[in-house]
Amino acid sequence: MTRVKSIPAADSGALPPDLELKKAPTQPRAVETYERILGACAELLGEVGIERLSTNLICQRAGISPPALYQYFPNKYAILHELGTRLMQVQNELLAPWAVPATMRLPEAEFARSVAELFLGTLALTEQMPAGVWVTRALRAVPSLQHVRNGSHDFVTDMLLAPFMEAHPQADRAQARLSFRLAIDALYAAQELLFDDPSLDPQAVARTMAEMVTAQLMRLRGPA
Repeated sequence: MTRVKSIPAADSGALPPDLELKKAPTQPRAVETYERILGACAELLGEVGIERLSTNLICQRAGISPPALYQYFPNKYAILHELGTRLMQVQNELLAPWAVPATMRLPEAEFARSVAELFLGTLALTEQMPAGVWVTRALRAVPSLQHVRNGSHDFVTDMLLAPFMEAHPQADRAQARLSFRLAIDALYAAQELLFDDPSLDPQAVARTMAEMVTAQLMRLRGPA
């Protein structure tokens, strides 16, 4: 099993790192350099891990000088921040077609199947993204990046809550929001467990998690 330790917010441990881009690339050559930095960082994450990753290693892999990197990113955490933001956005795009009132009205068995399929689709998408598994770990392990994950989960909660309440206006809105927020965190935790323990059956994990989430939401719906 791969263990990921929580690491300090900054290399010095004194202040949280600056995550803001210094500037966004506009010219084609600048965009190419910017993407090479992100690609190099993604490659190295899987090879050396979060703690050993450094801007010097990224520059060497990308074939650029440190000043070229520092035009855009102040440190390695800002690069990880951009990778994490992109991963969350792609995952959310996968979710959007599912988050509609028609889905929320599905019978219990069909709804559970759809949740399991969505879980497996998100799992596959994350594994296919450059360093998707390691970026997921970084969003959990690095304190200064956890707001990316939490912000995305809050966004998804509201994305799911709106169609659910449209489909079931009699449901307790506050309880529904809490249930969705907890379900999202639980599903991501299950996804990370699969990354850490390849002996587990993804289909079985997806089915079990889907049944758990569905049972809670069916109670919120009330009598059919």
